[in-house]
Amino acid sequence: GRKGEVFAQLRALRDRYADQVRAGFPQIPRRVSGYNLDDLLPERGFNVARALVGSEGTCAMVLEASVRLVDSPPKRTLVVVGYPDIGAAGDDVAGFLEYGPIGLEFFDATVVDHLHAKGMHFWGEGLLPEGRNWLLVEFGGPTQEASEEPARALMADLSGRTGAPPAKLYDDKAEEAAVWEVRRHSVGSTRMPAALGGHPGWANWEDAAVPPARLGDYLRDQVGLLDRFGYHGVFYGHFGQGCVHCRIDFDLRSATGVGRFRSFVDEAADLVCSYGGSLSGEHGDGHGRAELWPKMFGSELMPAFGEFKALWDPRHRMNPGKLVEPYRIVEHLREGPDYTPVQVRTHFSFTEDDGDFSEAAGRCFGVGKCRHLAGGTMCPSFMVTREEKHSTRGRARLLYELLREPTEPLGDGWRSEEVKDALDLCLACKGCKGDCPVKVDMATYKAEFLSHYYAGRLRPRSAYALGLIPLWARMASLAPRVVNQVSHHPSLGPLVKALGGVAPERRLPSFAPSRFTRWFRGHRQPTGGTPVVVFPDTFTEFFRPGAGIAATRVLEDAGFRVELPRAPVCCGRPLYDYGMLDLAERFLRRNLDVLGDQVRAGMPVVVLEPSCAAVFRDELPNLMPRDQDARRLASQTVVLSELLGAHDDSYRPPRLDRRALVQAHCHEAAVMGTTAEARVLADMGLEVDRPDSGCCGMAGSFGYEAGDHYQVSEAAGERVILPAVRQADPETLVVADGFSCQEQIAQGSGRRALHLAEVLSLAREYGPAGPPGRPEDALGGPTTAAPKRGALAALGAAGLAGAAQLAATTRGRRSR
Repeated sequence: GRKGEVFAQLRALRDRYADQVRAGFPQIPRRVSGYNLDDLLPERGFNVARALVGSEGTCAMVLEASVRLVDSPPKRTLVVVGYPDIGAAGDDVAGFLEYGPIGLEFFDATVVDHLHAKGMHFWGEGLLPEGRNWLLVEFGGPTQEASEEPARALMADLSGRTGAPPAKLYDDKAEEAAVWEVRRHSVGSTRMPAALGGHPGWANWEDAAVPPARLGDYLRDQVGLLDRFGYHGVFYGHFGQGCVHCRIDFDLRSATGVGRFRSFVDEAADLVCSYGGSLSGEHGDGHGRAELWPKMFGSELMPAFGEFKALWDPRHRMNPGKLVEPYRIVEHLREGPDYTPVQVRTHFSFTEDDGDFSEAAGRCFGVGKCRHLAGGTMCPSFMVTREEKHSTRGRARLLYELLREPTEPLGDGWRSEEVKDALDLCLACKGCKGDCPVKVDMATYKAEFLSHYYAGRLRPRSAYALGLIPLWARMASLAPRVVNQVSHHPSLGPLVKALGGVAPERRLPSFAPSRFTRWFRGHRQPTGGTPVVVFPDTFTEFFRPGAGIAATRVLEDAGFRVELPRAPVCCGRPLYDYGMLDLAERFLRRNLDVLGDQVRAGMPVVVLEPSCAAVFRDELPNLMPRDQDARRLASQTVVLSELLGAHDDSYRPPRLDRRALVQAHCHEAAVMGTTAEARVLADMGLEVDRPDSGCCGMAGSFGYEAGDHYQVSEAAGERVILPAVRQADPETLVVADGFSCQEQIAQGSGRRALHLAEVLSLAREYGPAGPPGRPEDALGGPTTAAPKRGALAALGAAGLAGAAQLAATTRGRRSR
């Protein structure tokens, strides 16, 4: 049958070209270019499966595969060696391989420089030995002694060399992990925002490979080639296998630049071939390098590649234009000399992208880290749907196409239904801002898009019910018991949810019987202490005042004097989810007016809700980049753990000998980081379990909305965090600072998650042993308020006042 026909033709092909294959295929650790005709040779066992590997979809579609697993040694030891130049690092690779490392990686100082320019700093940078180029030599074994033995032998030999490069052996696992973290960020560091130098980090000549023994000379020649063309490269790579990653600042937007790029690629290919290397050592040739195959394989082997493809794909339907009969390298460039993105006015300034939304959308170069099903936060909707359009990459690509000329497929511009559909299941969790190698910030892009999409249009019911929760919460606080009774009534509750576009399966959160600011007015404050402002966000003020009360007492114990803003405030966080950016700016202006004197006095502003802190640290300077008060507030905004961690050494958190299951808020992880909170919990003596759960799925208002949003929310929660909470011991603390995280956990597990302030308060009140039973029971849950005389009348009056306030706030909304 067909299988026999294919095998017979493969053997005939092999027999005709065997001598040319033996002579023309480089024998190096990393050779990805070309079809694997060498695996059909008799001495290689005529392995048809291996011959198909790396054929890039041009021959067959693989539906199933058996793979060979490689043992991963349980114990590791790391040696890092520093060099003044990249050629010297390459010279040592062959010698280091004789010690039997399991990994030999490289990155240069440009990686670190670019990370710093983006405001990203890693502990591992300070652990590196002196130099501007570093080799990371990792050893492994079944025991620590076995992994350390060759590492110490390498260190001894280096110390005996004249003019030996500085080297360091790491025997601390945390330090090893910190150094590897810098290497892992190499890809993301290669693309620089336009405002910081404009290095695009193009991958058009990206992963050539040469024999490791000749690596040093090759690198010197490659650097010389870059210098001759006036290019700058960011280098990293798998030097132990001779594979060199290099991201280069090609000009691909002018005819002259494209011509220079084409000349460079020709010479770079000639250089690699002169060293007996491969055009590609990892990612394949595809459209970008297949045209160069004759340089590497010669004219005699080119017909063999064409015959190999035709044997599998006689009608030439599998990925045409790639590898065999390929497009020219400069055809179908993503940008090219005719690239003219549509210029749009935006609410956000996008200063890191030179104020250009198309540059922001164009950050994504398709590496696909967002297309994974476990690990990190990005991208929860893709983890659930597994659809490309619901990945960060898919959404970024659609936005990029949106901003091309109107003749492109997405010619509807801001009214594009395709883009809106792709963004609809974005949870705006900011996971991509923290996890994406090039810091694509889809939450911000979504808010910007929706602000234009809905300009002059009515939004869905949920936008007004959930996006305007700061206004409704203030009204409801006049009669919280009445509101709670209505919203949880078996007959009226479903009607309320239907009117607001809320999923019928969701339980609406209960309003607290009294507001945090009301408690604070009756609180007797200690005299003295360093003044700080506690920001009474909407969720702390109206839903969980206990967190505000606990934070106040903890801060006073730590030697601070707590102040509140002089008037009601709200950061407006829910508004961003629905693109209500005009109104969001008005909220921010009010915050700056109210907090102005305190901020100018240099007071830290402690924000207990992580998403609200992220607004001040991220959205505020993006919307008002030239406002000095906005800059001050952004720099002075802290979460509780950051303030306590930065306080003088006289403060020690109270001890609590318990286990803690911690769910990090996505916005906190992406914008502030979770290091400070982890340090406070560790200093308390807690045994912390931080599952790699990613987004809890509630994501502000997202999980409350009916339809697909609720389904995605539930699926995201059930991935990791909800089962983990349900399986936790009742005496285990469940810790989550975000209100939406707390609600998802409460509704999905029946457990109440505690804010860090409440955890500190429990330790302060009960001592190291903590309270008996479930920790949250000691704090009590939200209760309904006692009825007030005329409560319904007051609520009705508040409704009229709220409607008037909303009309005044949104009047005159400007379109950009």
